[in-house]
Amino acid sequence: MSSPTTAPSEMAFFSLLARLGSFSAAARELNITTPAVSKRLNQMETRLGAQLLNRTTRRVSLTAEGELYLEHARRILVEIDDMEHLISSAIAAPKGLLRVNATMGFGRSHISPLISRFVKRYPEVQVQLQLTVNPPALTDDAFDVCIRFGEPPDARVIAKRIASNRRLLCASPAYLAQRGTPRNPAELAQHDCIGIRQGDEAYGIWHLRSGQQSQTIKVRGTLSSNDGETALNWALEGHGILMRSEWDVAKYLHSGRLKLVLENWQTPPADIYAIYPQRLQTATRVKAFVSYLGEAFAATSPSME
Repeated sequence: MSSPTTAPSEMAFFSLLARLGSFSAAARELNITTPAVSKRLNQMETRLGAQLLNRTTRRVSLTAEGELYLEHARRILVEIDDMEHLISSAIAAPKGLLRVNATMGFGRSHISPLISRFVKRYPEVQVQLQLTVNPPALTDDAFDVCIRFGEPPDARVIAKRIASNRRLLCASPAYLAQRGTPRNPAELAQHDCIGIRQGDEAYGIWHLRSGQQSQTIKVRGTLSSNDGETALNWALEGHGILMRSEWDVAKYLHSGRLKLVLENWQTPPADIYAIYPQRLQTATRVKAFVSYLGEAFAATSPSME
C-alpha cells in the first residue's frame, strides 16, 4: 500500500492523464517523456492489481476499474484542495495556477488585457487563458473561471455578475443609406443580416421586445461566421445589419462608423458573468480575479445611454 503522501500525487497524475486522453499530451503537460508517463501508469496498475486504461496507438480510454478510480480520485482531490484553502490564511496573497476560459472575440479584446494587468498586481498567480468559440460545459473541470454572457441555470456553479451588457442591432451608415433603415422588426426580413453561429442559440433567430410587445424574427443574409470579430468587420464594411454585444460595438457607435437600428427594441439579457465551481469559492486566486474583473469593467462601462 502506498503512503498517504504519494497517493494524492498518483491521483492527480491519473486524473490529468484521463482528461487529456493520451500519453504524449500528459507528457507535455508534466514536462516529462512519454515513456515516463507509461512507466508511472504501469507502476500504478501493478500496485493496484488492475488495468486502469485501455491503450491504443493514438488514444487511451478508461476501463471499468479506471472509471471507478477516477470518480473517487477526483472527489478526494477536491477535498484535499478544499482543506488546503481552509488552512491557508484568508489574507494570503493570491497565488497558484488560474485557468480562465472566454469566447474568442470578447476574450481577445477585453479579458486578455485585464489578465495582463492582473498578473502585474498579483505576480504569484499563473494564468492560462483558453479562448473558444463556445463556452465549455459547466461540469468540465478544465477551467477555474469561465467568462460568459447570460446567467447559467446550473445551480452547481457560482455565477457572479461582473458587468451589464446589451446586444445591439447596428449597421454602417453606407448600408443604411443604400438599403434604408428598418422601422420595425418585421422589416428585418427584407434586409441582409449578418449571422453569428455561436453557442446553443438557434442560428438566425432574433428575439426582440419593446414594452409589452415581443417578436421573434427569422433573419437571413449572405454572410455568417462563428467568429464575432469577423462579423463585426463585415458590418463595418457595409454588408448588413449585425446583432452584437454593446462592449464590442460601443466605440464604433461613438465614432459614427456604425448606427443603431431599432433602438427602441431590446434583445434578451446578455449580462457578463464569471462562472466558477462551488469548490473554488474560497480560493484566493479566484476571488481576487473575479473581484478585479468587476472593478475593471465598472471603470470602463461602454454604456450608450
